[in-house]
Amino acid sequence: QRILRLAEMCRRLETEEEKVLPFYPSSLAEWEQQDARRILAASPDEPLARAVQDYVGLERFWQRFNKAKLEEKALERAQAALAQRNRYLRELLQKYLAGAVLNQKVPRDPPPL
Repeated sequence: QRILRLAEMCRRLETEEEKVLPFYPSSLAEWEQQDARRILAASPDEPLARAVQDYVGLERFWQRFNKAKLEEKALERAQAALAQRNRYLRELLQKYLAGAVLNQKVPRDPPPL
């Protein structure tokens, strides 16, 4: 109940884009989506299934939670790729600077005889 209340409070803070397109599209085929809707519409016979129906309101929470986790993982991968690129560029810069120092030490014109 607490999570549902917090979700309702957070709903007011959502941007227009989040309200219109809150989740990624389903990866299920059309016939799979129809089967899922049919199964969800049927009343459950088992006690566990009836208990789970009490938490259907949490489906939206779990969708958002999973979406946030996916975005977090994508950002971690992007950060790792940027860190690797940064290391590579630093190495190139160090090589360039080392080459520039060597060029300054080497005389440009040989000494006259």
